Amino acid sequence: MAKRPEAQDRRARAAALQAEHRRDERRRTVLIVGACAAVAVVIIGMAVIALLNQQRERDEIDAAASESIEGVEQFTDLSRNHVETAVDYPQTPSVGGDHSSVWVNCGTYTSAIDPMQATHSLEHGAVWIGYDPSLEAAEVEKLVGIAEANNYVLLSPVEDVPAPVTVSAWGNQLQLESPDDPRLEVFVQKYQQGEQTPEPGAPCTGGSGGM
Repeated sequence: MAKRPEAQDRRARAAALQAEHRRDERRRTVLIVGACAAVAVVIIGMAVIALLNQQRERDEIDAAASESIEGVEQFTDLSRNHVETAVDYPQTPSVGGDHSSVWVNCGTYTSAIDPMQATHSLEHGAVWIGYDPSLEAAEVEKLVGIAEANNYVLLSPVEDVPAPVTVSAWGNQLQLESPDDPRLEVFVQKYQQGEQTPEPGAPCTGGSGGM
């Protein structure tokens, strides 16, 4: 019976250790939850800021697209006949004129596309971004991002373009030295399915090409 107090002491110490362990666990849990909550707040905040920045940039592009764009050349009295014989377009890429009865599907192409079919796409309201085949891969990727963000855009390399990036819509063309020129996205916004479109609402799918 003399050992009984010792057993009670051991049980008391064990209970105290268990209680301390539970307190430590609760503190760790609170710290982990707090840290996770802080990280979540930061991530959400960054996402909100990114969305606000994107919206601001979009608003700026929309505002710029409502005005005339510096450097855009305009061409009038463009014929719109469907022809089978080759057409020698005076602009590169084409800005309109007689064209194939089949359009090329909007999308991104890594090799040259038929200019007669692309001109038909312009008639449907497409914007054709033609770039010099020697353009650096990183620059091409920027163009791909713009093309993939829009439904009525053709992107392809074009031989003998007058500038590294030359963008055309029906009756309109803009020559740019770099994909970073802010006028590029403004041009796309203004002219894809824009007021100049001879056949607004016509598709840019269901034609030729693998897009």
